[in-house]
Amino acid sequence: MTEADRQEQILALVHQRGFVSIEALAEHFSVTPQTVRRDVNRLCAKSLLRRYHGGAGLPSGIENAAYQARQVMQLDEKKRIAHVVAEQIPDGSSIFLTIGTTTEQVARALLDHRALKVITNNLHAANILAENADFEVLVAGGVMSSRERGLVGEATVEFVGQFKTDFCVVGVGGIDAEGTLLDFDVREVRVSQAMMQHARQTILAADHSKFGRNAMARLGRLEEAQFLVTDRPPPAALKGLIKRSKIKLLLAR
Repeated sequence: MTEADRQEQILALVHQRGFVSIEALAEHFSVTPQTVRRDVNRLCAKSLLRRYHGGAGLPSGIENAAYQARQVMQLDEKKRIAHVVAEQIPDGSSIFLTIGTTTEQVARALLDHRALKVITNNLHAANILAENADFEVLVAGGVMSSRERGLVGEATVEFVGQFKTDFCVVGVGGIDAEGTLLDFDVREVRVSQAMMQHARQTILAADHSKFGRNAMARLGRLEEAQFLVTDRPPPAALKGLIKRSKIKLLLAR
């Protein structure tokens, strides 16, 4: 097992259990406690875990990891998810695209489409989409979020309210066991909520690390989306909710 594989599995275990001791991790992977501490320290440096006495737990639900760090986290999974999302969007569609590293990958996956109209507060995505001269890209006004390089605030919400799109592609910070969609910045959440409300269909793009992840701001409910695109089957508690709500679950294998 490579170091990267082990660290990914450490993350998965901590997300499942909330806290795992150094000794338990060392025994699980048949490595020394020193190796586990080194792995945990590296994951903590990326804000993916938090060190506690004797082990590791989930990071704070108050603040997300830095955007640059998130751009490379689960990158392969995000690319696969983005490809599946793009397959659901026909040429000539209108789209809201929210802030986030997964939606940034969706922007890349859409570049082979034709005649899209995209409304976004995600400046990373807007720059990518501008590479296709056949697209019309509308960028919302508002207050610049220096952390996310996105636009937020009342002016952004008001701008969004002028449109009714075919799709909203939304990313989230976390999805709890009850199906609540969570994120870290209330200002971003308000814009995402407005986009979902003014779209005919919502596509939720979330990799497996978002299941069970904690965050402070409530975005909405899983049932508000028509599609959930992810890379692994959701936890059992969410599977029932997805089936009852007739959400189309698409796995990016």
